[in-house]
Amino acid sequence: MLKDMPGSLPTSDMSTERGVALVTGGRRGIGRAICLALAGRGFDVALVDIVEDDLAHETLDLLVATGRRAWFAKNDIADTDAHAGLIEKVEAELGDVTCLVNNAGVQVSERGDLLDVNEAAFDRLISINLRGTFFMTQAVARRMLAAEKKVARSIITLTSANAYMVSPEKGPYCVSKAGLSMAMQQFAIRLAPHGISVHEIRPGLIQTDMTADVYERYDPDVRAGRLGPVGRWGQPEDVGEGVAALASGAIPFSTGDVFNIGGGIQIPRL
Repeated sequence: MLKDMPGSLPTSDMSTERGVALVTGGRRGIGRAICLALAGRGFDVALVDIVEDDLAHETLDLLVATGRRAWFAKNDIADTDAHAGLIEKVEAELGDVTCLVNNAGVQVSERGDLLDVNEAAFDRLISINLRGTFFMTQAVARRMLAAEKKVARSIITLTSANAYMVSPEKGPYCVSKAGLSMAMQQFAIRLAPHGISVHEIRPGLIQTDMTADVYERYDPDVRAGRLGPVGRWGQPEDVGEGVAALASGAIPFSTGDVFNIGGGIQIPRL
């Protein structure tokens, strides 16, 4: 589904400078905030999500209202065989992908004892959070290398504070994010000689549907500054602006680095 503003784009259109951002898991929450922040920095946006619903269409409408072009594709990133075809469709509709944002991911379906984790639950998380994201990154990187470089290019991956902070009640999630963190450092080394920056963002406690089940449990400690000295929940826009800053080249001498966006929850302290 392609949604364009009527008529041709103006000659001063910033897409000639920014290009196209492909955002996985972009229909709501952090993903939507990322899409809007990127559009605000001049990117056209290809929004990918496993669900097509009113939220997806609402995000598209919000993007079009910014004056950018937006395109939606229903896609399961765990289906690695579909990655190449997806990217080809994005390029046919919007142009070369110059920024990939790996945002899609799932949480454990039920928090509990690490000793009770079953293989099916483990495999589900790994197939989406790690395996699917790894091969989506690989597919986009190959296309970036094959394309003529015209603008800055980047790959930005959202992992989690749980990439290194242990939460045994959601063990498979932590394992998937830790593996993804290492994968992005490897891609950073591989792609740096070609001028492609790779960044990792580790959100802390962000108020979204994914954290709704622990909101009441954590909220008193968040507001008291015991879970991050800033003393408030992170909002999707906090992460979206961080992604947009990196994608637009605000920190040019950086690749393979980790950016914590968690209100200080990631600071080790006694």
